[in-house]
Amino acid sequence: MKASVFIATSLDGFIARSDGALDWLPEGGGEPHGYLEFMATVDALVIGRKTFETVLAFPEWPYGTKPVIVLSSHPANFEAPPGTVCTIIDATPAEVVDRLAVQGMGHLYIDGGVTIQRFLAAGLIQRLIITRVPVVLGTGIPLFGPVARDLRLTHVTTRAYPSGLVQSEYRVPA
Repeated sequence: MKASVFIATSLDGFIARSDGALDWLPEGGGEPHGYLEFMATVDALVIGRKTFETVLAFPEWPYGTKPVIVLSSHPANFEAPPGTVCTIIDATPAEVVDRLAVQGMGHLYIDGGVTIQRFLAAGLIQRLIITRVPVVLGTGIPLFGPVARDLRLTHVTTRAYPSGLVQSEYRVPA
């Protein structure tokens, strides 16, 4: 099982404003920066409930027909977009990976601040693709939180885009 993160942050490391707003992201996602190619390799998405609720408000569902597993320890009342497969579960990262591996999933896209932090802490993420947007928010929801130990990453590549986006890919050694 492989788990990856593909996410944008502000220069100061925030993935959203404190209220979850993403209005600081480039309109329409900016120029192509590999998201579609990345999504083509993904079997399922694992996201937190707050991230899921944010995505539900998007004008278009960004995940196509990929199965979406929503992690929540609280009952959620939502209506998934037509034609989508969304499942809410309350499970640890290891339990999620085990369940999805049994279903034949080989590559998971992990999204949402707390969810990413929990999967990293459990040692279950192998790849991070972080696109930095040239904006400083000053406050917001951070990509990373406290860690029990240093997480040493291996740099794979960095790409700069004409809009000012800078994308770096890292491997997370086992």
